[in-house]
Amino acid sequence: MLATAANVLVRALLSPVCASCRARLDRPLNGPICDPCWRAIRRLTPPWCDWCGDALPAGPRLVPLCARCLQAPPSFDVARSAALYDGSVRELIHVFKYERRRMLAAPLARLLLAAGAGILSDVDAVVPVPLHPWRSLHRGFNQADDLAQHLKRPVWRVLRRTRHGPPQATLSASRRETIMEDAFATRLWSSISALHGTNRQLRGATLVLVDDVMTTGATAEGCSRALMDAGAKAVRVLTVARAVTAQPSSPPLPHRLSAVPRR
Repeated sequence: MLATAANVLVRALLSPVCASCRARLDRPLNGPICDPCWRAIRRLTPPWCDWCGDALPAGPRLVPLCARCLQAPPSFDVARSAALYDGSVRELIHVFKYERRRMLAAPLARLLLAAGAGILSDVDAVVPVPLHPWRSLHRGFNQADDLAQHLKRPVWRVLRRTRHGPPQATLSASRRETIMEDAFATRLWSSISALHGTNRQLRGATLVLVDDVMTTGATAEGCSRALMDAGAKAVRVLTVARAVTAQPSSPPLPHRLSAVPRR
C-alpha cells in the first residue's frame, strides 16, 4: 500500500516517462523502463558461435563456430551478449550513452549478470572498455565503467585508449579493425612495464572485458590483445547487446578444426 501511494505521488508530481518508449511510467519507483519495453528486449539465445557469441543459422554444423572465428580466431577466450542490438535495448543504450541517463546502468547490468553468470563465476576482476580521454570528458562518464560497477566483482581500470577517432557505430567493419589494432595499451603503475607483461596485478589473471555493444568484435580484440600481452591468463567478453552478423548458409571449412574456444 505504501509503495503504491509513493508511486502515485511521484507519478503525479514528476510525470516520469520510460527511457525507451517515452510512455508515462505507472510505477516509476520500480525503475526507468516500463514493463512492455523490458519484456520486448530480445535475449540472445542459441544457436550462437561458441567463441564470439554471434548468432548462427539453425541447422547442423561441422563445428559450432561462425565463419569469422574459423578464419581468424580471436584473442579472447569467449564472448557473450545479453540481447540483440535492436528495438528497445538499442534505444535504452542510446539514451544511456548520449542522453546521460546513468540510472540505466543498473537495469542493463542485470541483463549482463543473467547472461554472463557462467563467465563471471571465477574471474579475478572485470575490466571496462575505456573511452579516449577527450570523449570521456565530453560525455562526462564511461558507460562501460558504469556497467562494470554493478557486476559485483572487482573493477580494474587497466586499459587506456591511445587513439582518438570517430564513434565506432559510424565506421565500416574493416575501418573499425584498422583503428582498433593499436588503439589500446595497458596502464597500471607504468604503461611501459604493463605492456612488457611485468605487472603483477595482471599476470595470471582471469578477466572479463565489459562493454555496452559488440559489433565486429574489433574493440574486444584490441583490448584482449593488450591484456594478454600484459600477462593476463584469460580474457572473456561480456556486452549488453550484440549486433549480429548475417552468416552464410554454408560457412567455409576451418583451416584448423582444433580452433575451438579456450576454456
